[in-house]
Amino acid sequence: MKVSTIKNKILVLLVFMATFIAGYSDDIKVGMECGYAPFNWFQNDSKNGAVKVDGGYCGGYDVEIAKVIAKKLNKKLVVVKTKWDALLGPALTSGKVDLVIAGMSATPERRQSLKFSKPYYESDLVVVVKKNGKYANAKTINDFVGAKITGQLNTLHYDVIDQMKGVKKQTAMESFPAMIVALNSGKIDGYISERPGAMAAQFSNPNLKFISFDKKDGFKYDTEEVNVAVGMKLGNTELEEKVNKILDEDLTPKVRQQIMEKAIQNQPNETSRSFFGWVTFFVQNNWKTFLKGTAVTLFISVTGTIVGFFIGLVVALFRYSEAEIDGQTKKYKKGGLKILNRIFSIYIAVFRGTPMIVQSMVIYYGLSQVFNLNLSPLLAALFIVSINTGAYMSEIIRGGIDSIDTGQFEAAKAIGMTNFQLMKSIIFPQMFRNILPMIGNELIVNIKDTSVLNVISVTELFFISNSVAGTYSRYYEVFIITSVIYFFLTFTLSSILKQIEKRIDGPQNFEFLDDVNGEEK
Repeated sequence: MKVSTIKNKILVLLVFMATFIAGYSDDIKVGMECGYAPFNWFQNDSKNGAVKVDGGYCGGYDVEIAKVIAKKLNKKLVVVKTKWDALLGPALTSGKVDLVIAGMSATPERRQSLKFSKPYYESDLVVVVKKNGKYANAKTINDFVGAKITGQLNTLHYDVIDQMKGVKKQTAMESFPAMIVALNSGKIDGYISERPGAMAAQFSNPNLKFISFDKKDGFKYDTEEVNVAVGMKLGNTELEEKVNKILDEDLTPKVRQQIMEKAIQNQPNETSRSFFGWVTFFVQNNWKTFLKGTAVTLFISVTGTIVGFFIGLVVALFRYSEAEIDGQTKKYKKGGLKILNRIFSIYIAVFRGTPMIVQSMVIYYGLSQVFNLNLSPLLAALFIVSINTGAYMSEIIRGGIDSIDTGQFEAAKAIGMTNFQLMKSIIFPQMFRNILPMIGNELIVNIKDTSVLNVISVTELFFISNSVAGTYSRYYEVFIITSVIYFFLTFTLSSILKQIEKRIDGPQNFEFLDDVNGEEK
């Protein structure tokens, strides 16, 4: 048998094995917010059966439902803490999660892009208000004239506000903890919720209450639009049938009600504390969580800045090489440099002209959905920050090269130095010192801009802070701590960079030396 034939068979076997391994997994990845009690919430330990997620643990009704489904499917449960907007489609269609169990209603709009199981909880819509507030005694949805009402973004909750006559519909909010904070601070007068979420809000916030309505006095909607179901990728009929069978046989209405009652009792409660009491509480109980978020933020920003510098250096040198084209340059080299320069110009324009938050969504979910390239959140974050920084660095470096007097270029060429020698020995040392403050500025910007990476579930400092704040609905105290950490990072790194600049510049105290004739210059 020929060697080439053996190689071909081995190659086919490897491809088959890789395909088989890639297509099979013992894990079932379930997406949820971990911020919508009693359905799901974030906590610091595994108490009451919470499941490990990046940065902490996730517990609640949805977690318990997911456990049963995973067990019956003979899969290991992996909970993926994900932003609500991503749960509405990108996370499933890109393969980042297999199921969405997040208190999500199967609305007609969502059914166009997702497949849903039978309901795993039946509910109705209520309004959450302050217990002693102006609208605490409302009986119908038309008793809220003049009230500032809101609901969660991209949900039926927000749409039904239009049925309330005379209300001031506020901008939709991203999460229920954020709405509880807004209600407690007087920014809004109420928000729309499903009954379990309202019960949980009232349980953990005694100063709140929810108002339910008779059928004739309440909101008009199809019950399917409020009954929550398990979401999965469109076309996955086999998985849908398995989940529905589990819901029918193992998660009967009685079992589900028992799970919900237990979840409401187990959810984290808000205790009455002063401002400094809350700050002390969060520092004492979550310092490891904050430390992890800080470490991830620092790692991504420093690594991204360093890699971005080298990307920018390569791009800037290629663009500089094209500027040096003359009549003696070979035609193929001239054409190649022009093509590269055009590509690099587009790269710079795109990544400088679009927000990093948009780039994150497109790269993280788009690469997986279109090219089946499934990057981890951390790897995707490093890639995004690096190429984004590279676009800015290329222009900074180009400006640094242009700032050097042209006479130095001409003198180097006059004594026979190559372009490499010129750049290495003369241009680069001066250019690096000139742009060092701007490199430091890029690093500081990256430390702050990593906060946008929370949209792809990177467990950086902002993501961690948001999770902690959402658990207790205490955003002000948590983000005061977060602000202090960000300031400490940026101030410390700025001070270090200033010291580096001084070391490069050398001593500033010097005196003129006497010339050979003893005369002072």
